[in-house]
Formats: sequence, structure tokens, C-alpha cells
Amino acid sequence: MHKYFKIISWQFIIIVLVALSSFAQTSNTFNQRDDTFTLLGLKRAKADFEAVKAEYEREQELFNKGLVDKVALENVKNRYVYAEVNYQQSLLTVLFEDQYISITKAVKYQGEDGHKHARITFANTSGGSAEFQKLINVEDELFRSLQPDIIPNVYISILNDNQAIISQPYESKIPKLFYGKPVELDFVLLQDLDQVNVSMIYSNGVQRTMKIFLQKDESVDKVLVQSEQFSQEVDLGKSTSFDLTLELYSGSSNTFALEVVNLPKQIGRFFKAGQVRLTQVKFTESSRTKSAAIEISLPDRPSDKVVMDQPIPFYVLILPRDKAGQIKDFKSKIWTEEEIKALEVGYVKLELVPRGKGELLVKTPQLYHAIDADQSASIIMDLFNEGSDRLDNIEFKVDLPLNWTKEITPKSVTSLNIGEDIRTTMVVTPPTDVAAGKYNIRVRLSSMSNGLPVSAEDKTITIEVNSSTSIWGTLFILLLIGGLIFGVVMYGLKLSKK
Repeated sequence: MHKYFKIISWQFIIIVLVALSSFAQTSNTFNQRDDTFTLLGLKRAKADFEAVKAEYEREQELFNKGLVDKVALENVKNRYVYAEVNYQQSLLTVLFEDQYISITKAVKYQGEDGHKHARITFANTSGGSAEFQKLINVEDELFRSLQPDIIPNVYISILNDNQAIISQPYESKIPKLFYGKPVELDFVLLQDLDQVNVSMIYSNGVQRTMKIFLQKDESVDKVLVQSEQFSQEVDLGKSTSFDLTLELYSGSSNTFALEVVNLPKQIGRFFKAGQVRLTQVKFTESSRTKSAAIEISLPDRPSDKVVMDQPIPFYVLILPRDKAGQIKDFKSKIWTEEEIKALEVGYVKLELVPRGKGELLVKTPQLYHAIDADQSASIIMDLFNEGSDRLDNIEFKVDLPLNWTKEITPKSVTSLNIGEDIRTTMVVTPPTDVAAGKYNIRVRLSSMSNGLPVSAEDKTITIEVNSSTSIWGTLFILLLIGGLIFGVVMYGLKLSKK
């Protein structure tokens, strides 16, 4: 019995040694660099798996025929299971640890609603692709079950440099991104930028952010025009300017002409960039956005074409130079917006509202008056409206010395039309006990024009009051002088007789 047990023990030891030897043979193909070069490690694991699988199938046939025992079969089966697990782990490492999403195209354009849009194309460029499947000859059933060519639940947002979302919608979702089937998403840009940050979250929380430069949609072949001050009120006789931002969306043309339509001839206009006048603008590869302005000058007086308080809509057009030469009647007709759209050129609609404002001019022929204490000073003032709108409710404010009085004729001026004048008279009377001397009177005039206050230049009038003299005092002085002269004459006669 003891001898039989020894035989069994030796057989068990031999089987274990054989198993360990086989296990070592299966494992001796492992390379430490397989973790770095995962695709090569996958090829190695696949070759081991196929070899052990073939061996297991042979052992299974031999076992069914009774040529090998169950222990030998289980040994090969264990090595088969180990090789299968190793192969599957290598396969999962290649397929899922290297999932990758690329941005293949990003185009900025302006929609029909006038808002800027970004059209961005996303592609699944991970290692688990059809090309990869062909390279390693992975069996279709296992490959399809793992779905390596699909990246699920991709969330996309567009951010600025401050990490604020500037897109509408704020976040878009791609439920499944298939390899070889790029997906295009369209975002409305809430902030007009040429460089944006695209944030992507996919798979099991993988995050990736790319800063990209948005290409301009060159298919439209036009320059888009924008102006922040698209509507302005301007006084007659004054000038203003509308700022213009020009963005090139063209792959063929780079020189464009500037034109204005529907603006009356009485209104002066010219384009400028800084202090330089423009008629054309040229773009380069490094400068596809430019700033310009249109300077507008209104006439001094209203007319049938320039009516106060009535808006004047007009258009600024940016045309390719060859197209500008084909259209001859820019200024000879009134263009509708539909006609301008049919030209397929860049344009912006602007609006000008002429406003008038009266200007009160006061003319006084004489600013100095000399009167006696018992007299009054009559001051003439001519009021003239030299502005571009009617003056209403002209008021006089007179600063008089103490106890002086005034009388103005007419007492009030309710309105004064453009170019109209009116003469007013102000009679100023000093009090009875006024002292002799010079007195200053300040006259201020104010009015309203088109709801705005209007003031004239102040006038300062000097009145000199002469002192009153007694007739008896004057007579006494005359008699005194005459007596003095008579005494001198008589004294001279006496001296001559001696």
C-alpha cells in the first residue's frame, strides 16, 4: 500500500512539472515592451491563443478516443483559458484605451438670421477601426460584440478663453460616433470670435479640449459687413460716421469695391480707414478682417429729399471688383433689399435721421447809453434764428440793479422760424433817487428747439446816469465868475492911470 502511494505521488509530481513546463512555454512569449507597443503585444497574444486553441482541440479529439487522460486535457484547457484571457485583455487595451475624436473641419459663416455660426465636423479616428480589424485579422463575431468602431455619448461645447460657453445650444450630444461616418454639428456663436475652444467629453469620462481657428466659408465669395451704430440722429450741417467691420468669406476674390445706394445726393459721403479715404479694400491671407467707416455730412438746410425727423435708410455694398464694373446704375435708382440680395454681395442696412436745431443770435446796435437821472434808456435787440429748426418760447432774463424797472416789447416770443428775425425793445428806468454813475445790465435769452434747450450769447449793456444840477446854483456861479472878471478889469484900469 505504501509502495502504491509512492507511485501515485511520483505520477502527480510529474504531471505538475509537465503542466508548469507547458505553462512556461505558453508564457515565454511575453515581452515587457508589449505594454508600450500594444498592437505588437496583441499580435503576440493572438498567435499564442491560436496555437493553444489548436492544441486544445487536438487534445479534445485524443481524449474522446481514449488516447489521453482527463488530467492532460484539463492541463491544456487551463493553458487555453489563460491564453484566451490574455488575448482578450490585449484586444481591449488596443480597442478602448486609445479611443480618439478628431475635428476634421470647422467653418464660420453668417446665417440668414444675421447671426454668426460655426459648422464643426467630428470624426472617430480611434484604433478600433475597419483598417485595424483587417490588419490583425480579428474574427468578425468578437469584433462586432465589442463595437470598437463606435464611441458612445459624445458631448460637445464651444468655449472662449475664459472657459465660458459661447454657443447655442450650450451643449450638443452625439449618441454614437461611428468610425468612417463623421458627424457635423452647427452652433450659433453668442460671441463673435475667430478662435474658440472645443470641449469634448466621451466614453468613460474622457475629456479633451482643442483650441481651433475657425475657417471662413469661402463658398459664398463675399465680404460680410456689420455696423454697431446702424442708426444715428445727426443735426443738419453736421457730420457723423458709421463704423464698418469687414470679414472676407471668399476663396477667389480678394479686392472689393465700396458703394453706397439710396442716399440722397444732397448728403455727402466717403469711405475711410483711419484718416485715409477708400474706394476699394484688399484682403490678404494674414488679414481677412478689416475695419473701415463711412463719413456722412448733412446739408445746412432741409429739403424735399432731406426732411427733418424722417429716417433715411440706405445700404453699404461690398462688391467684388469685377462685379462692381458690371453694374452702372448704383446711384441712379432706388434699390430694394430684394434686389440687393439678388446681387449676392455683402451689404449692411444703415439708417440716418436728420435732426434740426435752432440757433439764437442776438444783435444789439448800442451797448452803451447815457441818461439823466429822471430819464429812461431804450435798448433795441434784434433776435435772429440762424439754425436749422424752429425756436420756441424765447425767454428774457434781465439782471437789473436794485429798484430799477424794465418793460419789454413784445413781452414774449412764442416761436421763431428758420431764418426769421424779430426786433424787441427793452425800456429800462432807474429809481428817482438813483446816484450818478455807471450801471451794468446783463441780458440772457433762452429757448427750446426740437425738445432741446438753446441759449444765446449773453449781452452786457452799460448805462451811465448823469447827476442832476440846480439852476440857481448855476446862476450863482455865473454871477461870481462875472464879478471876478469885472474886478480884475477895474483893477487893471486903475493901474494904467497911475
